[in-house]
Amino acid sequence: MTLPILAVVLMGLAIVGCLYLVVAIVLVGRFATQPAPEMARSAPSVTVLKPLCGAPPGLLDDLATLARQDYPGAMQIVCGVADAADPAVAVVERLRATHPGVAIELVIDPAVHGANRKVSNLVNMAGRIRHDVVVISDADIRLRPDDLARAVAALAAPGVGAVTGLYGGVGGAGVWSDLCALGLVSHFLPNAVVGLASGRARPCFGSLIALRRDTLDAIGGFRPFVDALADDHAIGAAVRARGLAVAVPPLAVLHRCDDMGLADLWRHELRWARTIRALDPLGWLGSVVTHPLPFGLAALMAGGGRLAAALVLAALVLRGGLAWRVGTLFRLPLPAPSLLALRDLLTFAVFVASLAGRDVAWKHHDYRLRRDGTIAACAREPGP
Repeated sequence: MTLPILAVVLMGLAIVGCLYLVVAIVLVGRFATQPAPEMARSAPSVTVLKPLCGAPPGLLDDLATLARQDYPGAMQIVCGVADAADPAVAVVERLRATHPGVAIELVIDPAVHGANRKVSNLVNMAGRIRHDVVVISDADIRLRPDDLARAVAALAAPGVGAVTGLYGGVGGAGVWSDLCALGLVSHFLPNAVVGLASGRARPCFGSLIALRRDTLDAIGGFRPFVDALADDHAIGAAVRARGLAVAVPPLAVLHRCDDMGLADLWRHELRWARTIRALDPLGWLGSVVTHPLPFGLAALMAGGGRLAAALVLAALVLRGGLAWRVGTLFRLPLPAPSLLALRDLLTFAVFVASLAGRDVAWKHHDYRLRRDGTIAACAREPGP
């Protein structure tokens, strides 16, 4: 029986997608098992910057993982908020009370220097930096006890100007947070590894960025990035422009996923997707081949028969195997594997939606993403 042409095309895309997942499984294994930089017994003193806004459940636990680092050198933690009434202030005070031996400072400064409020916060915090190594880490990141030491050890390599870390997700706040966490483990992290292996990706992630104080000064501090949506990527690009490398060692920190509904998750992931599209439009368009399940299902509905059904099954098995391999090798939880099929379809829906439009929502504010990667506040009222 001759198959419909549309079914054949869709099955071709599904086959390419399945082959991509096989390649990703292999490359994730190679990346995760490469030798990590040795951690020295003595280490440079470090200032960690934590820009905060609000106090979602789990923030205290996130910050406590930083205060409990097994780091051999001196460590200073600087937290920053824009408003004295921000509930994060009380969380920082609790952190101080439970970790009296850790140098923890709080900066409260409402000054706004650009459209990116997180970077404005960093500008306001920069005056408190005491040490020669600076680490920036987003508020919703949890570190394992050795993550800081491993990142700083990688910074000691010749020619390295900054170090960044991959990240997986921690759910547990409901089905939507589990879907977010599952997406990081089964899609984002392996895609990043494939991009690194191919030389296509040149990442710098806000989950963890470590750089020397003199490097930060050389790129102009944080002020050049006050209007950038992808401030982390822009920092990495500025470091590379100085002739230095941004190292990505084989570690993955934990991102707390606290999306409470589909709308939260959709806005969150659409902002990520449109940001990536703005940074690398051709690469983002080419990533269509990383979605074999939707094409397999479409081929099945288009009359692809048993072959299309086999491709649907193969896509599910390979995606599950990839997620399991990432979780095992990077010591990451694998939340709700039963949601893998829904996760694949949701990821594809976000991809399709990201191909048009430049509006993004971030921290209850609406922005328009310009073609150069900077953002401007929208004239309309912020969303709820």
